[in-house]
Amino acid sequence: MSEGAAPEPEAINQAGFEAFSSRAAEDAPVTMLNLLRFKPEGGRERYEEYGAAVAPLLERAGARVAFLGESAPALLGKGGWDLVLLVEYPTRQAFLEMIGSPGYQAIGHLRTEALEEGELHPLSAAPGLLPAAGS
Repeated sequence: MSEGAAPEPEAINQAGFEAFSSRAAEDAPVTMLNLLRFKPEGGRERYEEYGAAVAPLLERAGARVAFLGESAPALLGKGGWDLVLLVEYPTRQAFLEMIGSPGYQAIGHLRTEALEEGELHPLSAAPGLLPAAGS
């Protein structure tokens, strides 16, 4: 990448990926937070194509879309996203197996081609941090 050039939308954070993978043996669900900004010309349509192609792979992995929504302007922070997506996987290993599968390898380019910028954050439950609802 040349100096001053925008980062690749799907550039792997190697340290983050290694930390995620090192916990793959945990038998606990993980929720993947997807923050998505589409390319202006055809990005949303390309992502819809990706969504249709990845749906059966998610089902096979035991994953489910927990939330999909349009983003509004930020109340705090500077960034803005076109779409926010939460996908729950039964385990970290289920996610790793899905993205490593030949089926995913064949369609992963659709996501990259759709995005101007994207972030993917694995989320684990943090019980006890805030009072329970209704308390």
